[in-house]
Amino acid sequence: MTQLVLSKLVGDVAVVTLNRPDKLNALSAAVEEALLLTVRSADVQGAAAVVFNGNGRAFCAGADVTEFRGLDPASILDYYKNLGALYEIVADLPMPTVAALHGFCVGGGFEFALACDIRVADADTQFGLPEVGLGIVPSSGGLTRLVRAVGLVRAKEIMLWRDRFSAEQAHADGLVTEVVPSGHATEIALAGATRMAELPRLAVQVTKQAADVSTESSRAASLLIEQLAYAALAQTADATEAALAFEEKRQPRFTGR
Repeated sequence: MTQLVLSKLVGDVAVVTLNRPDKLNALSAAVEEALLLTVRSADVQGAAAVVFNGNGRAFCAGADVTEFRGLDPASILDYYKNLGALYEIVADLPMPTVAALHGFCVGGGFEFALACDIRVADADTQFGLPEVGLGIVPSSGGLTRLVRAVGLVRAKEIMLWRDRFSAEQAHADGLVTEVVPSGHATEIALAGATRMAELPRLAVQVTKQAADVSTESSRAASLLIEQLAYAALAQTADATEAALAFEEKRQPRFTGR
């Protein structure tokens, strides 16, 4: 039986691959369950960064909406408490996450990519949120994250006005960090993840968490969070090592403490 999700360690980076190429890596319940198990595995939890990509012609062509046919509201809400929690679990991972995108990145696949910290896209990637046309709404965090990423007006445009849009447009909207020649997204994503994995882990984790909560905080609260974060991190062994390495004109040797 084919594994729906593959994972491997490349140094300190976990590479997690959607492996349902015959269905363009559509997110069925089985795929989401496999992703949950993988994300919770020791390899991913112990990694310094994670790259998500997809096998075949697409990153992910969306969710298999046929699985929701006939479900009552209680069953759908139960889904969000269980398998549907995947997207928030990915968003809340303490280490930085990078989505390497190609082909189709639409619907639930786009929502999954939005749950990652950084997105690198092949030039041929096509984006879209077709949910409204199916009589539903992006509901795996996509609507919320999209509004916060691009603003209310542009988010409505993407969900209600546009059909598909290109990697270049996604980059112009700030949804994609980098557009690369087709076939190179995973390579570039892995290189960037490797660089982040070499940084002091505590500083990376705290910076990610502080940035995430700043979107929901007042200016005063956000400033206080960053100042307290600095005060705590300045006492770590890695901060001391970074300062010493700078004085001695050598590369620092971080231990994650």
